[in-house]
Amino acid sequence: MISAKAYAAATARAPLAPVSIARRDPAADEVLIDIHYCGICHTDLHCARDEWGGQPFPCIPGHEVAGVVRAVGSAVTKYQVGDRVGVGCMVDSCGTCPACLAGIEQHCETGTVWTYGAQSAYRPGDPGTGHTLGGYSSAMTVKENFVVRIPDSLPLDRAAPMLCAGITTYSPLRRYGAGPGKRVGVIGLGGLGHMAVKIAHAMGAEVTVITTSPGKAADARALGADKVLVSTDKAHMREGAASLDVIIDTVSAEHDIDMYMQLLRLEGALVLVGLPPEKLKVTAFTLTGARRVFTGSNIGGIGETQEMLDFCAAHGVMADIEMIPATGINAAYDRLSAGDVKYRFVIDSKTLG
Repeated sequence: MISAKAYAAATARAPLAPVSIARRDPAADEVLIDIHYCGICHTDLHCARDEWGGQPFPCIPGHEVAGVVRAVGSAVTKYQVGDRVGVGCMVDSCGTCPACLAGIEQHCETGTVWTYGAQSAYRPGDPGTGHTLGGYSSAMTVKENFVVRIPDSLPLDRAAPMLCAGITTYSPLRRYGAGPGKRVGVIGLGGLGHMAVKIAHAMGAEVTVITTSPGKAADARALGADKVLVSTDKAHMREGAASLDVIIDTVSAEHDIDMYMQLLRLEGALVLVGLPPEKLKVTAFTLTGARRVFTGSNIGGIGETQEMLDFCAAHGVMADIEMIPATGINAAYDRLSAGDVKYRFVIDSKTLG
């Protein structure tokens, strides 16, 4: 058993507070990771406050983990002590269903085991919660097949958010062919949005940021955007009608899908990667009028996550972050709710206690 420091929400109404937890010794196929940094995703806030319902407590969030291997199991072949590694949104899957065999473990038909809050992955030696505990902690034990290698050119602190924000945007961009000659729109310029802009630009696409705030135009262009559309300006939006091949929608609140889909060209696709708690509406004519697609995307498989890290390392792409101590987590949640972050909070894990 390994003792670890962590921050947990005891209930949906409780602030996150320091706790001590146990992590299991690595089994034959597992690695023990000393966590150096963990990003704060909007999903962490949703779960810690039980905004989607069904969240088990205590909740230790965190699925943007970057650190160094401390120990390896006897059968581990991919990693050794001292390797720079990361863990994203999932830590296990069945490995045998069609989805797993296709490398999209996030859609495991038996049930993906998420990095925190998953009750199907409880093992002897885990803390007595009956569910997985995430990366707001000083250490974690993970199966080697769900660990990725962080290239040396990516600083660990700026790589951490890429384990969610990076792969969440890279996967649909790759799937819908972002590259030279393609016009990509990005709705929102937060943690996900700024990574979508950087990655789409690195892929060679023409990038348009769609924002409610005219004041974000300079920031958008600095990140690699070619154009900016202000969604609250009706004339501006009319000028952008039928101009985009694919839109990455990062918004995590209720918004007007029909309005944004008017920006798509014939057979264009709007891909939802934000996770609003509210139901979203789209009218039939928005879809049928130009054979448009309204779809969603959920992170990416382990192989694709490694591909994303390698691509970003090759192109000098990394997350823009604001480092915080563990004592600043609750204030960071309040600021995240208000949209007050550029562009991802990252916890310095040595401050956990």
